[in-house]
Amino acid sequence: MKDAHGRHVTGRISWRRFAVLTVPAVAGTAALGIALANGALAASFAVSGQQFKVSADSLTGDGFAQYGSVDANARGDLLPVAVTAIKSAELHHLCQSVVTHLPVLGDISLKLTAGTSTPVRATDLFVDATQLSGDASFHHIEIGRDASTLTKGPADAQGLQDLFAQQADDVSINHLRQTAWATNAGTFRLSGLSMKVSKGTKECF
Repeated sequence: MKDAHGRHVTGRISWRRFAVLTVPAVAGTAALGIALANGALAASFAVSGQQFKVSADSLTGDGFAQYGSVDANARGDLLPVAVTAIKSAELHHLCQSVVTHLPVLGDISLKLTAGTSTPVRATDLFVDATQLSGDASFHHIEIGRDASTLTKGPADAQGLQDLFAQQADDVSINHLRQTAWATNAGTFRLSGLSMKVSKGTKECF
């Protein structure tokens, strides 16, 4: 990892610590009041009561930004997240899974896979995650930037003033593993899409 004037940063990441740093500021009563008043919730929709898992052999993206925020479910509960925003991204061997527990039937798994031969492509991608890990590399990274001044991610990729954030010209993550409340994108092209529903717990990781 190079210093603030370096051009390249490489390393293994686990952004649970990032969420720990950003969530206390976001979760303060005053900050949340401002966020709600300004419609500054991360997802533009009420999230479900279930988190889902996403994995990929690799992700490459141009225009990376990350900052703390909150999602809200239909009950009005506020859920702290670390938003990862990328202008354009490609993912190889994408997997997405969620497990639902139903009375009598027990656990039911929904698993989606895509991008085996041709990568999955997304633009203006936002992922509201609670856990993310992998082997990451960045170019021209800025760590500790005010979340309200982010410029390298998608147009709407900005957080609240005074909160911690980071951004980079591009990002590459191998062995991506993340748990999230929500994902949204301007476009999302899934080549070789396959979706399966099965009994039991069958997750991506």
